[in-house]
Amino acid sequence: MPFELFLALRYLRARRGRRVARWTACAGLVGIACGVAALVVATALANGFRDELQEKILRGTAHVTLSREGGAGVEEARAAAARARSVEGVADAQATTYEGALLAGNDDATYALLRGLDGGSPRAREVVRETLTRGALEDLFKNTGGDEAVPVVLGEELAARAGLTNVGDEGYVLTAAAAGGLARGSEEANVLRVRVVGLFKSGLFEYDSAWAYVPLDSLARAGGARPPAFVVSVEARDLYASGEVARRLRAELGPTWTSVDWREANRPLFEALALERRTVALIIMLVTVVAALNITTTLALLVVERRADIAVLSTVGARARSVTLLFVIEGALIGAAGALSGVVLGLAACWAADRFRLVRLPPDVYSLSAVPLHPHASDVLAAALAAFAVSLLATLYPALQAARVRPAEVLRYE
Repeated sequence: MPFELFLALRYLRARRGRRVARWTACAGLVGIACGVAALVVATALANGFRDELQEKILRGTAHVTLSREGGAGVEEARAAAARARSVEGVADAQATTYEGALLAGNDDATYALLRGLDGGSPRAREVVRETLTRGALEDLFKNTGGDEAVPVVLGEELAARAGLTNVGDEGYVLTAAAAGGLARGSEEANVLRVRVVGLFKSGLFEYDSAWAYVPLDSLARAGGARPPAFVVSVEARDLYASGEVARRLRAELGPTWTSVDWREANRPLFEALALERRTVALIIMLVTVVAALNITTTLALLVVERRADIAVLSTVGARARSVTLLFVIEGALIGAAGALSGVVLGLAACWAADRFRLVRLPPDVYSLSAVPLHPHASDVLAAALAAFAVSLLATLYPALQAARVRPAEVLRYE
């Protein structure tokens, strides 16, 4: 064992005459541990919020949305979806539409966003079935000709607002296109009578409080003189290759079709989350820097207390580099112990928060009712290495001061 490491360990274990330095070293270790733990928890919380929000957004929306300038008809959108399925990287494609409407139920009327669901797409059925809490999805695609009410699947929050909380309840829907027809005095504009065949809960408040699934063909008839514009919803095999998939789709369908991938559609949201994550990490890192200053204080006290020892070491042949290294090693040991303790403490806190769902949020403000904590190995390692690096920097000044001690002057007064 190098004598520098041996002496550093010996000084850390010494119990006599170092009470102030020992308490300062403990304060530095605890401060670094708390800073690292807070950084691990903060980054895990930011990761969990982003991942949960992204997962729930993509559960209800497309990886790539294709639309045609001037709008496309339902059959045209279905034909484009069939062509899109043959493009490399596409897992599924379906015709759909999003239409704003007024939903009137037993208790009240509220805004709803009608999404057309194509019964011919097994993947579209599966996505809705995963979030269904009541009713049967098969009832959504039963023949609704004549004067029968149009089947609809509502978000639980939307159903509660409209007073349509039971399967079989009936209400009325006035689409934006139909409302425009009524304003113009069009006799073709009509109000849809709807019947609830199911309720869903996606976990994202915006969807649960506004979305309603309606058969695609029924929406095609809902606009009266001006039917809604239909789009193609595309699911990519690789979520993060959606930009390349969008480029291939435009090449396949021609210049009359435009594409928007999920990152473009949600860019402001995810950029805001990334900025918040960096800001929180920077603030907590400053706490770690302040804690690391205790290491500087500890080593400065050690240099004063061990001046005689340093003088003796220099007299017997220890070089200035060895004296400097001795104190750097001691500070590094304190920093490493603090960083390791912080990682363990932070991961334990993440586990407890996930296990007992401690991070709860008002869903109408943050869209999510609870946030999981996702500690990524790269973030944990970066937090530990950053704290260790700051600890090393904190050792430089007192270590260099120790190397400048003059043996003759010190031993003269000992």
